[in-house]
Amino acid sequence: MQSPFLKALAAGPVVFDGAIGTQLYERGIYINKSFDDANLSRPDLVAAVHAEYLSAGAEVITTNTFSSNRIKLKRHGLEERAAEIASAGARIAREVAGDLALVAGSVGPTGRTPTMLTERELEEMREAFREQITALAEGGVDVIVLETFRQLAEVRMALEAAREVCDLPVIAQMSFDGERRTGDGADPERVAMLLADWGADVVGANCMEGPHVLYDVVVDMLSCGLPVIAQPNAGYPRKVDERLVYMATPEYFGVYARRFFKAGVRLVGGCCGTGPEHIRQVSAAARMLGGGRASVEVSAARMPREEAEPELAQSQKVPTRLAEKIEAAHRSRAAGEAVSRENFVVSVEVNPPSGLRADRAIEAARMLIEGGVDVINIADGPRASVRMANWALGRMLQESLDIEVILHLCGRDRNLLGLQSDVLAFEALDLRNLVVITGDPPKVGDYPHATAVFDLDSVGILRMINNFNRGVDPAGKPVGDATAFYCACGAEPAAADYERELRRLELKKAAGARFVMTQPVYDPAVLDRFLADIAHLDLPVLVGLLPLASARNAEFLHNEVPGMAVPLEVRERMRAAGTGQAARAEGVRIAQETLEAVGSRVTGAYIMPPFGRYEAALEILSCLPGYAQTPATEEAR
Repeated sequence: MQSPFLKALAAGPVVFDGAIGTQLYERGIYINKSFDDANLSRPDLVAAVHAEYLSAGAEVITTNTFSSNRIKLKRHGLEERAAEIASAGARIAREVAGDLALVAGSVGPTGRTPTMLTERELEEMREAFREQITALAEGGVDVIVLETFRQLAEVRMALEAAREVCDLPVIAQMSFDGERRTGDGADPERVAMLLADWGADVVGANCMEGPHVLYDVVVDMLSCGLPVIAQPNAGYPRKVDERLVYMATPEYFGVYARRFFKAGVRLVGGCCGTGPEHIRQVSAAARMLGGGRASVEVSAARMPREEAEPELAQSQKVPTRLAEKIEAAHRSRAAGEAVSRENFVVSVEVNPPSGLRADRAIEAARMLIEGGVDVINIADGPRASVRMANWALGRMLQESLDIEVILHLCGRDRNLLGLQSDVLAFEALDLRNLVVITGDPPKVGDYPHATAVFDLDSVGILRMINNFNRGVDPAGKPVGDATAFYCACGAEPAAADYERELRRLELKKAAGARFVMTQPVYDPAVLDRFLADIAHLDLPVLVGLLPLASARNAEFLHNEVPGMAVPLEVRERMRAAGTGQAARAEGVRIAQETLEAVGSRVTGAYIMPPFGRYEAALEILSCLPGYAQTPATEEAR
């Protein structure tokens, strides 16, 4: 009887799914943990990834078992659970796929080089492949897919192991370098001929530097006479501000999917950096050529139930005063109560000094608190400038004024180790209010050639802190007492890629953000749209206000600062106001108008006084009930 996989292959183009590891990382599995172990520890996350690919049109979903051999798992202390992990991976994929898709059992390389091993070590490799493939076959997969192999000797070993332990079809995919050669120097045509000779049912290539490079490789493999599969990365990963970013858009991926299919490639999916949207485009390309299937909604009945997590430590610390006021103010806004000093939260940014003396910052904070400000907000190297560490100023303010502060925390200057160390230190110093951001790149600051780290972006940092609040570190190891951080995240209501901004905010909430502090807003209509679009998240919002200092300042913010939009009407008003005190007064009036227009719909305000003019914050607040008039605002009115 012909296998379901081979029957599907004979019927027309077939759509594979995309990357699994990067999708799991986005859902909170850290890079220093085994992604494969998520089959046991977080089957719900693995199932969610499969379900998204299934909904996008994938006809074959791949098990989360790329590294489920005991040699790879040994580095995580999981070698004795290899078969269990592989079996669980097959079961999860099978349950999600149901009768809508086939399941491919993923087998990756061991990381060893066969030509450098003893006979005993070679036998260990063979046994590792046999064990993994047996577990996958018994778990109900429809086909075995050997992926990302660089050494022909190793892929042959895996092929032979598959033939020994099961009668399932086998896909053999190699990974090639920029010169279109395997690790042992073979070209695509030779590779395809050898894989066919060794018993593969389908041959092909995956990974590499994007669809355009992989295209030439797989076209050369077509001459072997077997069906060919292509699973490219989402473009060549580039370093952008020290972060690896895959550049190929889903639309571009779809263009190449059509080219693959038209050239004669029978199966197309994705590798590193691809997601459900890439596969949605591949599915559309397949349907144009008589294959594929329409997108579907995946029933919750297909999703394995989340296993109960072990009991974790719960923090016994009382909430911060800021947390209590924000939550109360958020309820007040929801109930439609009028704005007052008692139910409106105000945070004002006071930056650390660029030298050793913090006297001016301390006096500014004293003035602001006496004027009705609730919390002092301290940036973390704003605009990539060199300043005193913000936690040092925060501690000084706590000790000298007995006030609450909220610290920015960004990933630009700290690796994963440094971030964890600082977070633990913040808890020990009772600095428990944080604004988590990715951070400005060094190129905008004093030292443009300084090294940026960005081990974690804002979402990753929030996940890390949320784990500490549950009593575990990023590796899942209990750390004793739980922390009690209250975290904000940033948002850009005027973001150029607005849809991405909304998606990122959903991820931030899921990662542990408790409220939002926006970039400065100058157009109430922009904020109205933003508030309407995030209403389902039920997050308190502090609207960002940065009073303009001059027409030149307005033009700079509008044209050169990402996420900032100053309407033409506002820029014209600043130009008409002239310079000096008149311009500053006009900037305050514009901020007041924004605050009056949106105050009833937000939880509070986040004021960023320009150029250290902290009195401007109190001038802005004087438009609200309960806040004192200042001589400057009385004169302006």
